[in-house]
Amino acid sequence: MTSPSGRVVVVTPNPALDVTYRVDRQLVGQTVRVRSVLHRAGGKGLNVARVLHTLGFAVHTVQPLGGDAGRWIAAELDRSGIGCTAVGIEGTTRSTVTVVDDVAHPTVLAEPGPELSAQDASRVVAAAVGACAPGDVLVVSGSLPRGAADLGALVAAGRAAGARVLVDVSGPALLDAARAGADLLKPNAEEAREATGAPDLDGAVDRLLALGAGRVVVSDGAAGLVSTGPAGRVRQSAVPGVTGNPTGAGDAATAGLAAGWVAGTDPATALRWAALLGAAAVLRPGAGEIDPADLPELSARLDDLHDDPSTRTETPCLPRPC
Repeated sequence: MTSPSGRVVVVTPNPALDVTYRVDRQLVGQTVRVRSVLHRAGGKGLNVARVLHTLGFAVHTVQPLGGDAGRWIAAELDRSGIGCTAVGIEGTTRSTVTVVDDVAHPTVLAEPGPELSAQDASRVVAAAVGACAPGDVLVVSGSLPRGAADLGALVAAGRAAGARVLVDVSGPALLDAARAGADLLKPNAEEAREATGAPDLDGAVDRLLALGAGRVVVSDGAAGLVSTGPAGRVRQSAVPGVTGNPTGAGDAATAGLAAGWVAGTDPATALRWAALLGAAAVLRPGAGEIDPADLPELSARLDDLHDDPSTRTETPCLPRPC
């Protein structure tokens, strides 16, 4: 495979200073000793950006930042070598706390984040579009802060700038992105059904496509991923036997889809990359982390799902592990 070309611009509308506590066991109403603490620049979009950066893709981030937490995030991105456009705001960037053990699903305490003024929201859109060149990929991922403008305006502006737009949001914003013609939507199964009001997943996907989305990729935990577009439907199984911290696994999967676009792969290959990166993220202690050395073994697990070796097809590797 040729090395990746083009750039991914990632917008995190509501970034956070992520704090991950690892404990022996989560116990409500009791004093729990923290065994280790990890601080990271967080928010779904920044998780996506970190995975792409680890794999060697050119990535630039855009996000509203304010207060000490905002300054810490900008400095951490700079230390990591990840490009950052910090849109200064008067409010203070939020924090999130994730409590992780090896027994139960992680507990996430997420602050709502600062309210954006109309001027703040407009400057975020302008910064995102200004960072895009024709042929780039614009990823919008995460919750919208209070006061944020209609997400459709950002999607439409990105497409007008010549970028392909991938959106991973929930609620009414998912419908706004579809109406604005987002090239790819990536909700999970619950988000798709909740946003559309459809009784089943097929109905939810059909609704999003009818509104104007170019393609919809739905993640459904252990059931894997399904990609639906004009050329039909592609399914990808989840990697079996993977346990750990699932926080940020969906963001790593989004990074796989963006990587597929930049590298010019077909939808089936991009979906495989999404499954592999999502599984790799589960193995790491913090959201938005992967170790490329884990990918060959995870890929072999996917291959082992085939009962008949003759049905296996040669799939291009992600750039770094190859």
